[in-house]
Amino acid sequence: MKPSPDVESWLNLSLIKGLGDESVRRLLVAFGSPTGIFSASTRALERIVKTNIAHNIKGGADKNKLTTALKWLDDPTNSIITLADPDYPSLLLNIPDPPPLLYFKGQRKLLSAPALAIVGSRNATPQGLSNAEGFAEAASNAGFCIISGMALGVDTAAHYGGLRGAAASMAVVGTGLDIVYPARNHELAHRLAKEGALISEFPLGTPAIGGNFPRRNRIISGMSQGCLVVEAALRSGSLITARQALEQGREVLAIPGSIHSPLAKGCHALIKQGAKLVESTQDILDELNYQTTSSSAPDFEKNNIDNTAENTLLLKYLGHDPADIDTLCARSGLTAEAVSAMLLNLELVGVVASLPGGYYQRIQN
Repeated sequence: MKPSPDVESWLNLSLIKGLGDESVRRLLVAFGSPTGIFSASTRALERIVKTNIAHNIKGGADKNKLTTALKWLDDPTNSIITLADPDYPSLLLNIPDPPPLLYFKGQRKLLSAPALAIVGSRNATPQGLSNAEGFAEAASNAGFCIISGMALGVDTAAHYGGLRGAAASMAVVGTGLDIVYPARNHELAHRLAKEGALISEFPLGTPAIGGNFPRRNRIISGMSQGCLVVEAALRSGSLITARQALEQGREVLAIPGSIHSPLAKGCHALIKQGAKLVESTQDILDELNYQTTSSSAPDFEKNNIDNTAENTLLLKYLGHDPADIDTLCARSGLTAEAVSAMLLNLELVGVVASLPGGYYQRIQN
């Protein structure tokens, strides 16, 4: 189906060389619509933007880029969402710098659903990945669409958890929607496009450029009622998202971790600054003053631990911090062979994960 002239004019405006979002918003205030902008005289445009940009507007967008975008819209699952679109997320509309146009692929009904952002480290621990997936699934079942950035680590785990729950998941990406980044998440991107959604403010063909990822974070937080940080180092992109969430008036929540873990330092810093300490899904619902839409709001719990006396005792000695076999032998008085056998059994049932350097960590409470 051929896009409407209005859609084409929005795309044309968004692809003008050198024209930034702030200038687009000022032009829209002055002339009312993309059609009004293109109808304005060069002199009138120059009162809003620089002379070279005004001439670029009068010349229109690159024809190849515009044709590519219009052809992309032939797929019925693809669409663009503009500031004038009734489906434009209302929370995002109220941030200081809303993107004038979003490329969208997936289920548009999710744009009106309550949303929770879940972010964290790309190099998450097994416990962090388990927390991200479990909390995302529980929050999704409680009625929140889970929003993240499709990065490796916590983002990926959160998306899978959200998709398993009732309210699905949406990814805000830092590339054009015709590019899957990272490539390892091709299967996840396919599932999101079918069951959830993929969103980008960047034109088709935009590659993975470092500066685009912090920029897209404002959309992740801007579309959400709250932002949950699962694991983050002190210098982490997740803390950028948390800061933007605060600036946008969103609730910031964080899961605490071991005092010895570098990936807990960022969460602990947020908690010291006033972020909500999260131990259960109910903590999230209470902080956001949210009444679940499901008959129950399941919490993140796993109950498949092999509860033999020996395994239960070894978990007690392991605690919640990583430890190696020698340490566990010293704590328990057991032989290395016995400890190794118990750890293998606990790994097989998904209670313990092995870490680099010969360390082990429990991944259940």
